[in-house]
Amino acid sequence: MIRRCFLASLIALGLSGPTAAQTASPLPADLQVLFWPAERREQDLRRMPELIPHARIEPSPTPRVLPEGAALDFDPTAFMDSQRVSGLLVIQDGQVRMERYGLGLTPQDHWDSFSMTKSLTSTLVGAALEDGAIRSPYDLVTDYIPELAGGAYDGVQIAHVLTMTSGARWSEDYTDARSDVARFYLTPPPADMDATVAYLRGLPREHPPGERWHYNTGETNLIGVLVARATGRPLAEYLKEKVWDPAGMEAPAFWMLDAQGKEAGGCCVSATLRDWGRVGLMALERGTVPGGQIADRRWFERATAQMVDFPDSDRGYGAQWWTRADGTQFEASGIFGQMIHVDPARNLVVVFLSAWPEATSRARSDERQAFLRELKAAL
Repeated sequence: MIRRCFLASLIALGLSGPTAAQTASPLPADLQVLFWPAERREQDLRRMPELIPHARIEPSPTPRVLPEGAALDFDPTAFMDSQRVSGLLVIQDGQVRMERYGLGLTPQDHWDSFSMTKSLTSTLVGAALEDGAIRSPYDLVTDYIPELAGGAYDGVQIAHVLTMTSGARWSEDYTDARSDVARFYLTPPPADMDATVAYLRGLPREHPPGERWHYNTGETNLIGVLVARATGRPLAEYLKEKVWDPAGMEAPAFWMLDAQGKEAGGCCVSATLRDWGRVGLMALERGTVPGGQIADRRWFERATAQMVDFPDSDRGYGAQWWTRADGTQFEASGIFGQMIHVDPARNLVVVFLSAWPEATSRARSDERQAFLRELKAAL
């Protein structure tokens, strides 16, 4: 169920893969990855900036040092083989306790994050609130994107979109090329309108805003459009200033561009394993990084808190971060096995980069949680 207090809790911030038979139409390169054979994903998820247009984000001039900690007496080989893991990083108390690579990945290689990017886009909302470019998370989306007026987004607040409770009808079925998440990329926009806005303005309303949760990558793209408009900056440029530099990223990153040359807020930043670890540290430390404070500390506290409850599940949802039901852990997550797991009680960040044979898998997710329990027992 939706936690009815999620708007009030944000106010407290004080801030004003399918088969060929399942698709009959050609897909753009950024969706073809869903249809690749597993062997190609294992090879090419490190090459996405070569295959699809991306914006380059330069590394920080002052990289954050990740000192070596005590090595864990724990062998992840069988797990990595089973899960097709290309990178596994364990950081505790700011020190690297395990760093392993598979599938031929090296420390210098980048790996596509898929929807882990959503958590970065959420962070940019926090930065824009801090800058005053966005006045409040309770502003209406149509205040910033007036072209959406007259449709499903009337009366929808930024907070609703951040928590995926807008009420707009949307299908996020990765196995159906007729779903919204597929047609969203295939539908040509009017020449004078942003592609994300053009598609979402045609969605019908299914529920009142704030009543139901429904996963919607298009809406995270919409958050990206809103941040770019509010700040007057491309997302990659804003991410460079607000996250990549102060968090001390040691390597460049690459953000996928849509057909109009704009960053897709809901997907696909490619970065190195260690820099994904630094993203986890940024969230663990509530934005207090070596280069300064990234947004208000309370933004991170609320964005990573559970605002949406899922019946019969140990997971919940915050503001573009997944949560665990005990309220002490949270995650950035992407299809094909990408995850940044943050456990503040243990001062712990664990990063998984993977090439699962399927986009999502309950069995593989359960196996990964069992691995995390074993890993924590070995700390």
